[in-house]
Amino acid sequence: MNAPDSGARPDLPPSLVAELRGLLGERFSQSAAVRVQHGKDESYHAAMPPDAVAFARSTAEVQAIVKACAKHRVPVIAFGTGTSLEGHVAALKGGVTIDLMGMNKVLAVNEGDLDATVEAGVTRKQLNAHLKETGLFFPIDPGADASLGGMAATRASGTNAVRYGTMRENVLGLTVVMADGSVIRTGGRARKSAAGYDLTRVFVGSEGTLGIITEVTLRLYGVPAAISAAVVSFPSVEAAVDLVIETIQSGIPVARIELLDEVQMDAVNRYSKLDYPAQPTLFFEFHGTEAGVAEQVEMVRAIADGHGGSAFRWASKAEERNKLWQARHDAYYAAIALRPGAKGWATDVCVPISRLADCISETKRDIAESGMLAPLVGHVGDGNFHLVYVIDPESGNEIAAAQRLNERMVRRALSMGGTCSGEHGIGYGKLDFLEAEHGDALGAMRRLKRAFDPDNIMNPGKILRL
Repeated sequence: MNAPDSGARPDLPPSLVAELRGLLGERFSQSAAVRVQHGKDESYHAAMPPDAVAFARSTAEVQAIVKACAKHRVPVIAFGTGTSLEGHVAALKGGVTIDLMGMNKVLAVNEGDLDATVEAGVTRKQLNAHLKETGLFFPIDPGADASLGGMAATRASGTNAVRYGTMRENVLGLTVVMADGSVIRTGGRARKSAAGYDLTRVFVGSEGTLGIITEVTLRLYGVPAAISAAVVSFPSVEAAVDLVIETIQSGIPVARIELLDEVQMDAVNRYSKLDYPAQPTLFFEFHGTEAGVAEQVEMVRAIADGHGGSAFRWASKAEERNKLWQARHDAYYAAIALRPGAKGWATDVCVPISRLADCISETKRDIAESGMLAPLVGHVGDGNFHLVYVIDPESGNEIAAAQRLNERMVRRALSMGGTCSGEHGIGYGKLDFLEAEHGDALGAMRRLKRAFDPDNIMNPGKILRL
């Protein structure tokens, strides 16, 4: 495992504690249990609790908290649902974590313009429940019911990205509290602009290292007239991936294409009580008009026949589709259930679609030779796949083996023109890989960080080493 930054963690200045208690009352906590809860995400990284947690309910409160911390140069870490996967919320240098989940209002829905503005703590499921009667929905689905502020901060993606894109394409504007406590608004509701620097894209994916996102304006979409899902098994991972490549290159607008290898499929069957063959499997979903979906299905079916795919098993009713996609979203828990008492080390890479088969095949060969248990899943429609190394966290040998395999996979993806993370982000778990990927461009990133956050109080130790 990567060692965290072990910078000094001084006690909070008494005057800062008094100021924040006066501002927030019982919503300012130094309880050990609360601190530990806010120092850990869903990753394998060890918990690194902050010195205190502040529960904010408005942009004005976040602004006041940041201003108070800035006076004392005390670190500030933003916290949503805690579902990140590379140690994003670990308080490596102590400080104050700002919990944004109390900021959970849908501020505006503009049906005619297909957009909505929400506070940072609104989750994607909450937004879609709010939109239910409008005929609109927000499609970015990373699996977890993450907060939309956190999804913007980590440039989240998910199963629908092959058709609808990622948070990068779907965030129109932001409200951000800067390191000095000032508040800025980026972007807007217009669908295009040539006015000035694109600060929205600077903050989307910045992981709380440049400022704290408190409001998000998002692009919405009409709920498709027809939705159908299908499951197809293949004799090999290579055959399944070849179908994906041909489907994408043919321009078929599939909404979701998810790959589960034979190990992950066996795990999902057991955990979610399904009965599909324990073979490499693709989950598809098609969106559009009735005629459009039928056309997509026939085109994909013809391609699947050429790659040895099984007969399509359909899930056309909403409850059937929900069960299928919930099983896919539970793949991590299904994987670690294969080995009771073990922990999961989740990681991901993304490569150009033409290199996906090579990258997956070589990665699976490494896993087989190592003897490690590491189920594979992937949003393969955009070249992104994930592994969960199922390991004994007390075994130094297993941890070292997982590190070696992970590094080989990432270096392989980079050599193929890919990236060290298609979704999980950098946090502090992938700092070294970011350096390998971006090289001299890191200098420009560091200058940007210093310009926005000269005292390095915003989530220090993440993305960049200063």
